[in-house]
Amino acid sequence: MSQEEVSDDPTTSDDGDVGTGTDTGTGTAVDTHVAVDLDDPGAVDLDDPSLYLNRELSELAFQRRVLHEALDERNPLVERAKFLAIVTRNMDEFFMKRVGGLKQQMDAGVTELTPDGRTPDEQWDAILEASRALFSRQADCYADVRAALAAEGVRIVDWDDLSAGEQADLADYFEQSVLPTLTPLTFDPAHPFPFISNLSLSLAVLTSDGSDVKFSRVKIPRNRPRLVPLGDDARYVRLEHVIEANLDRLFPNVEVVDTSLFRVTRNAEVRRNEEVAEGLIDRIEDVLRQRRFATVVRLEVSADTPDRVRDLLVEQLGVSEREVFTLDGLLDYTALFSLADLGRSELTLEPWSPQVHPRFAGVDPEDPDELFAEIREKDVLVHHPYHSFSTTVQSFLDAAASDPDVLAIKAAIYRTASDSKVIESLIEAAKNGKQVAVMVELKARFDEENNLRWVKRLEEEGIHVAYGTIGLKTHSKTALVVREEDDGVQLYSHVATGNYHSETAKTYTDLGLLTTDRDIGQDLVKLFNFFTGHSLHESYRKLLVAPENMRREFTRLVRREADHARQGKEAKVVVKMNSLEDPEMVEELYRASMAGVDIDLVVRGICRLRPGLAGVSETIDVSSIVGRFLEHSRVFYFANDGDPEYYIGSADWMTRNLDRRVEAVTPVEDPDLREELQFVLDAAREDNRKRWAMAADGSYEQVRPAEGEPVRSSHQRLMERARAAVPDDHPTSVIQAHGGAKRESSVDFTDVFTDDS
Repeated sequence: MSQEEVSDDPTTSDDGDVGTGTDTGTGTAVDTHVAVDLDDPGAVDLDDPSLYLNRELSELAFQRRVLHEALDERNPLVERAKFLAIVTRNMDEFFMKRVGGLKQQMDAGVTELTPDGRTPDEQWDAILEASRALFSRQADCYADVRAALAAEGVRIVDWDDLSAGEQADLADYFEQSVLPTLTPLTFDPAHPFPFISNLSLSLAVLTSDGSDVKFSRVKIPRNRPRLVPLGDDARYVRLEHVIEANLDRLFPNVEVVDTSLFRVTRNAEVRRNEEVAEGLIDRIEDVLRQRRFATVVRLEVSADTPDRVRDLLVEQLGVSEREVFTLDGLLDYTALFSLADLGRSELTLEPWSPQVHPRFAGVDPEDPDELFAEIREKDVLVHHPYHSFSTTVQSFLDAAASDPDVLAIKAAIYRTASDSKVIESLIEAAKNGKQVAVMVELKARFDEENNLRWVKRLEEEGIHVAYGTIGLKTHSKTALVVREEDDGVQLYSHVATGNYHSETAKTYTDLGLLTTDRDIGQDLVKLFNFFTGHSLHESYRKLLVAPENMRREFTRLVRREADHARQGKEAKVVVKMNSLEDPEMVEELYRASMAGVDIDLVVRGICRLRPGLAGVSETIDVSSIVGRFLEHSRVFYFANDGDPEYYIGSADWMTRNLDRRVEAVTPVEDPDLREELQFVLDAAREDNRKRWAMAADGSYEQVRPAEGEPVRSSHQRLMERARAAVPDDHPTSVIQAHGGAKRESSVDFTDVFTDDS
């Protein structure tokens, strides 16, 4: 797929709605009418690079869909501003991880081609070009959103727009609250070029004492509000403008010749050889240290940056001209997250409070027996953020920690909140005499430091902690409670698609199964023994576990549907996941489509597969949903000639998930829970508000209601369904009836829409 251009300008229709968004990308010339001998499907060369989309450019296509949420005038203004900030957060991570990894490959002389036939250099070139267009569009969108906010009385003003009195007040604020935090670093023969930390926003200051002109770097402090409020009005001035206007106090007795902004992104793909003898904790701490000084992969400069400053930064930071992005607008839009606290309900989405699960609505939270009896009676399917994390998963762990009949608790932690109640529950369980074993993945990128802190805390409490597995990341979302009951030892299992993270559970859509199924419990016993001991199991009773049997079983399930289609039987595959990247699974889906299997894929982000290729993928539809919640759940459906099978779990169909990570996927067998999963899948496939349909060339078009058709948003439908399921006499229903005045807690949007790496 060659460079894709964004052409998704919203246009206003007669009824005031925004027109269809399109993300148009022309790939490497693709013949959508591939000649296929249907009597000999093997005649199609499924290794042909033209049948596969590029992973990195597919990721950028997703980021354009995220940006469309800021462009879409149907969205409330604060929501649009929030998505501008999300794009910055996502693209920062993309450059640190993906572009950083490509730079390493280029430096190492790697020339191996991707499935779509590109070298690392070719991918790098295409990424930089596509990113430049995306950043330009983000800046244009910010100008529009800023003007629209101003029309609503929310103004982000420039220094020159302020009155003399306001400027004086801000000068006092600068003197008292900002100046003490600043450290000017000057570059001259006596001082080396200053170290520029990753993602820090900096002022490049040129000063003169009448002879020489010198460069200094002033870091914009992260512990001061980027948007400084002005009095009681909803007016703000950017912190960098306050600093610029008062630099005479930081550089007295010299002339400030020029100021401009710049920002540096460093490679996060710093790795250590896991075979060395030192401990894993030491290696992770070393990775964190190295990441601070890693290679620069992007330099952003404001449009008014003088050539002499730009040239100096390029030389000293060791970047090429291609890696310099000259930008209008803000260099870092994450400051706009703070607008969520405006208190202007008409500018935001209707607040959402996760609901109590109807199965737990009558359970006494102080009585563990009631909760365990409910799970033992019948499996429970929880769906976040529609169901409250605190009254489902957290209650399950709290009950296990306090229940005198619980013998042991085991949990696999990939990411968790910095003030994790999950961890606190495990610690409490250990204090109460239970056997507690915790698998904490120290290699969860960007959460290494947080997880290290929890590992040390857990070990201080005498809890058995495993840090990871050589050569693998542990990405499974599983917990096991062992309980002594009248009829013997019972195993209570939790297998989920999302992390044990109370904050992301408010913004990520995730599913989890609570069950006493003995086979699933015994499978988890095997899995946790693998984490903490020296064992390797190739067979499991019900779970699909990577890297052991998952790829094999998913391949078998897809091929079974193809066999049924060839025999004229009912054959259908529906998969909802974050990413479809693995070339082998794409090939299996192509073969199934060629056999006549109806395939529906709801893939939030990366998708290598091209749908709608005549004779290859004619029966495959691909769509993506981008809205107020991050689509994170993984659901797998196989029709199986009228005897359908449903699965949920932690794994996407990516090579890393199937081959290089420990993942767990569980069948869902209860008919009522299958019905719930079917509703989730149907809601996604019927969405005509936030769903994007993918074309064979990799482009996306946002689906809109036909004339006279009602608007169907999957997120809205699932919220309404969750609210309706709460008993009328439950306190939550009273809260919702009064406008949701009491919320579980405010949603932190700063961690949404990022890849679960």
